[in-house]
Amino acid sequence: MSARRLDSDRTALLVIDVQRGFDLWEARGMRRNNPEALARIADLLTLFREHGAPVFHIRHAGSTPASAFLPDSAGYEVQADAREIPGEPVLVKSVNSAFIGTDLEKRLCRAGINTVVLCGATTNHCVETTARMAGNLGFETLLPRDATWTYDRAGVDREIYPAEQIHAMTLANLQGEFAAIVSSTAIFQALRPAI
Repeated sequence: MSARRLDSDRTALLVIDVQRGFDLWEARGMRRNNPEALARIADLLTLFREHGAPVFHIRHAGSTPASAFLPDSAGYEVQADAREIPGEPVLVKSVNSAFIGTDLEKRLCRAGINTVVLCGATTNHCVETTARMAGNLGFETLLPRDATWTYDRAGVDREIYPAEQIHAMTLANLQGEFAAIVSSTAIFQALRPAI
């Protein structure tokens, strides 16, 4: 991808569900992979802002009483390193895909965006679902593997799958058909200011 150019006026960053509810999960003992993901997300935010490229923030509003992401709760709040700045839209969803129940597709099309870079949490839920829909809707979809994370998960027979394995399998499922799996470094090398 290093030889491929991404135009900052046609490429948008989607920051998905980087909320404090995940801090609550970890405080309860849930184990995650990719501890540097938030730092890479902050790097991507800086890059897109410096190039004047569009940034869209996605928030998950939980709807069940047990959700760590209920509106008006501490878990709903954005993590400090991923906070929006004035002019950056925040879209609220209540399902996994950032395209369902929001006007994200309309906003991207209206702005002439043909490429989206996805980052955030979790790899195998909202990031994956959004990537699949973005690909199906015709957007070139790039997923920096170091700017997303997930958690250990119990299987149908209560066997435990480690977060690293879930992350890797999710990326393998998305690669090619729905998204290009890249690194944040590749995005840094490819994004160019509009001429």
